Amino acid sequence: MSSFTPLQEGYLQGLMDGMNVPFLGTTANGTYTGNPEEAEPEVFGTPVEDLCKEETIKFEQNGLDCWDSILKADADKEFVKGGDVFRFKFYGMFYVSPAQDSYMCRMRIAGGELNTLQFRAIADMATDWGGGYADVTTRNNFQIREIMPGNVSKVFHKLTEIGLTSLGAGADNIRNVTATPTTGFDEHEYLDVMPYAKAMHHYIMNNRDMYGLPRKFNISFDSGGAISVCTDTNDIGFYACKVEDNNDGLEPGVYFRVQLCGITGHKQFASDCGILLTPEEMIPFAAALIRVFVENGDRTNRKKARLKYLVDDWGVEKMLVETEKKLANPLFHYPVEKCIISVPKVKHGHIGVHKQSDGNNYVGVVVPVGRMLPDDMHNLCDLVDKYGKSEIRLTVWQNLIVPHISDADLPKFLKELTKIGFQYESTAISGGLIACTGSTGCKFAQSNTKSQSVELGKYLDSKMTIDSPVNIHVTGCPHSCAQHYIGDIGMQGVKVKNDAGESVDGYNIVLGGGCDDDQFVAQEVFKQVAFENIPPLVEGLLKAYESNRKDKAETFAHFTRRHTADEIKAMV
Repeated sequence: MSSFTPLQEGYLQGLMDGMNVPFLGTTANGTYTGNPEEAEPEVFGTPVEDLCKEETIKFEQNGLDCWDSILKADADKEFVKGGDVFRFKFYGMFYVSPAQDSYMCRMRIAGGELNTLQFRAIADMATDWGGGYADVTTRNNFQIREIMPGNVSKVFHKLTEIGLTSLGAGADNIRNVTATPTTGFDEHEYLDVMPYAKAMHHYIMNNRDMYGLPRKFNISFDSGGAISVCTDTNDIGFYACKVEDNNDGLEPGVYFRVQLCGITGHKQFASDCGILLTPEEMIPFAAALIRVFVENGDRTNRKKARLKYLVDDWGVEKMLVETEKKLANPLFHYPVEKCIISVPKVKHGHIGVHKQSDGNNYVGVVVPVGRMLPDDMHNLCDLVDKYGKSEIRLTVWQNLIVPHISDADLPKFLKELTKIGFQYESTAISGGLIACTGSTGCKFAQSNTKSQSVELGKYLDSKMTIDSPVNIHVTGCPHSCAQHYIGDIGMQGVKVKNDAGESVDGYNIVLGGGCDDDQFVAQEVFKQVAFENIPPLVEGLLKAYESNRKDKAETFAHFTRRHTADEIKAMV
């Protein structure tokens, strides 16, 4: 047999070498496939050994793949254990021990829009499988608490049947997409943004890589209307604006400004990044930026894993350059000064009777600290079906709006609404009273926020009447789910020693916060105040405001901002 020629030997050697090269790709977790001796496992460039606890749990099993564990725990009527406690949050189901030895289900309700069939079903779920109440949250969705093992899968199945979901409502995922609660019928808005909020929602639902971010992520759409949705507290905020005739080659019309990195628990609002988008460009932009965050966010330190910290490290310009690489068209940079921004927001415009753009009316209904009882929910739906169009909107202010009430039906609707126990008129205090879950349902909370907020509201209403609306945000811990830094009066729960040396509920108090066109991070004025001393203290604050303000046009927030903490203490 003759020997191979040098050319043949080279070909065969190359063929054999090629057969020994492992295939290198990436899994859904971002880890590399192939020969483990040649490629160390990583998650988007971070070695597995460097991952934080939550990232390690996700690496071991994607949270979306824990459905069998959900069914098994439910069939065994046992609470979830180990890493599945975190993974269950991918399905919006939270094991909230030790605050409550039960589950809490957080729903996704895009833009806060519900029909009465869905509203009634949520009431029934709260009755049949929950604690007999449902809570409106500050992301215009619902939570049901006190769900026991054996009922978890029933809740999931019911949500699917009524066209809702809880998928991705917790853990390191994109939370409920919010939108101006009056969009579509707001007299002042530039564009109905509900279709875009829903489009974003469905894009998230149908793309697996939109789950398992480095940390949670918030997206909001502001229509330019008069009612705030606190868009500047989100990781991405889209604000409707107008561009009129100009020399820049832009067609006159409605566009959207982009604000990035709102995280008010860390005392930062979202800021304009210099980009102008058409409405059709919003969803692709959001998806591209989220993918950049997924690939580059910190997976070693939970405290530095929000979008803010990646942008702090890179700068806005690099963030936009990397985002643009994932888009079909270049981003359009345009000065905010050349845009017509929306009208100032109407404080407490989410309460009371207001005209719609079509001549009908919407009614903002007071829901004290967001808690609703099932019978009240059903009774409300009866009226909405009778006088409205079977539609209800939830707001980030923990109340609800009933739209499409005609002038002819309005008196009857209001009369019957009051008869079943709801109020549509509020004092300047109760309309802006917001509270997180508190220590009765959250292991992080240091105080019983909901019941104490109601007690505070009743006390103030019995003692005084003020002529300027005031927002009071009561949150149980530094996570600031009730966003205390944007309240006129913000309260963060802490434990305080009383005169007897006992540990009791108390609060640190910040003053002067605001958002949107009145953006301001509140300043801390009082520390470690026991709750029993809070009602008279807040009463004193409001009376000091009424006695010392420049004129009746000066708001409580502006009054506190022009005084130091020591000056305010002296007045009280």
